[in-house]
Amino acid sequence: MSKLELDAVAEFLEPRIYPATSPIYLQGDAGTEMFIVHTGIIGFFSNSESYSRTEHKPLGTKGFFGEMSLINGERRVTSAYAIEDSKVLVLSGLSFHRMVWDTPMLGVKFLKAMALLRIERLAKTSGFLDDMVRWGEKARRRAVSDDLSGLFNRRFIEEAVSARFCRGVSNSRSCALLMIDFDRFREINASYGAIAGDAVISNVGATIQRLVGNSNIAARLSGDEFVVLLPDSGIDDAMELARKIQSETASLFLEFRTAPGSASQKVSLTLSIGVASSPDHAQTCEELFLAADRALYRAKKEGRNRVCKYNPEKHTS
Repeated sequence: MSKLELDAVAEFLEPRIYPATSPIYLQGDAGTEMFIVHTGIIGFFSNSESYSRTEHKPLGTKGFFGEMSLINGERRVTSAYAIEDSKVLVLSGLSFHRMVWDTPMLGVKFLKAMALLRIERLAKTSGFLDDMVRWGEKARRRAVSDDLSGLFNRRFIEEAVSARFCRGVSNSRSCALLMIDFDRFREINASYGAIAGDAVISNVGATIQRLVGNSNIAARLSGDEFVVLLPDSGIDDAMELARKIQSETASLFLEFRTAPGSASQKVSLTLSIGVASSPDHAQTCEELFLAADRALYRAKKEGRNRVCKYNPEKHTS
C-alpha cells in the first residue's frame, strides 16, 4: 500500500497496550478482531483434550494474526499473550466492514492481500501434506518390504499366509507355498565378496517378482531364502511356477571379480525349491510352512538344483 492508503487504514485501527504475560485472547474465544504487532513480542499456545500445552512460533514487530476472523468469525484455535510489554493495532470486524463500505478500493486491496496470504499458507500446507504422504508411503513400504531384494519381508508374508487360514481350511480355496534357497550361496560371498552376494539377491529378487505377477506374493525370509505364496492355486500351478523360477535364475548372466583388476568370472546360480499346498499337505499356516521347508530340505539332500513336492511318506517327523 502507498503511504496515503496506509494512513487511511490507520484511521480504522485501535492501538492497545498489553503488559508482559497478559492475555490477548483465549483458545475458544469468538474471533472478531485482527491484530498487527507494533512493538513487542506476542506468543501463542494451544491446549489439547489431554490438557497438554503446545507452544507455537511467536510474532514480533510487523507480524499480524487473527486476520481470518474478519471473514469467518470462527473461534480461536490458539491462545495469544504478550511475552513482553507490547503494543498492537487492532482492526475489529465492524471497522473492517466500515472500511470496505467507505473506501471500496482500499477494501478490495485489503481483501486481495488477505486472499494472497491465504493462498500462500494453503500452498505451504499442501506441500507439507504432500511430504507427509510421501514419508508415510515410504515408511509403509519399509515396514513391509525388503530393500535389497525389492520383495516383501518375512513379517508381511507370515501375516499374509496366516490371513489365508483365518477363515478355516474348509471355507477356503486351495493355496500353495514355495520355499526357495540358493545353492552354495556362501561360496559366492567367500569368493567375490558381500557386494556380489547383494547383487545376486537383488537380481534373483527381481526375477522372482517378474514371474510371480500380481496375483501371488513373493518375499525374502532372510539371507538367501525366499518364499512365494500362491493364494488361489493348487500344487500343479505351484510346481510349474517353481520350475520357471529355477530355469530363469539359472539363465541369469552375472559376472564378478575375485579382486580389483582381476578378470571377471561368470557365476552360475542354481536354486533348490520345496513346494507344498493346502489343504492337501497342511491344515494350518504353521503346517504349510513346515511342509514346504521339509520339501526344500529334501531337494537339498537329493543333490540341489531341483524342485521337490512335499511327500508325507518321505517327510516323517
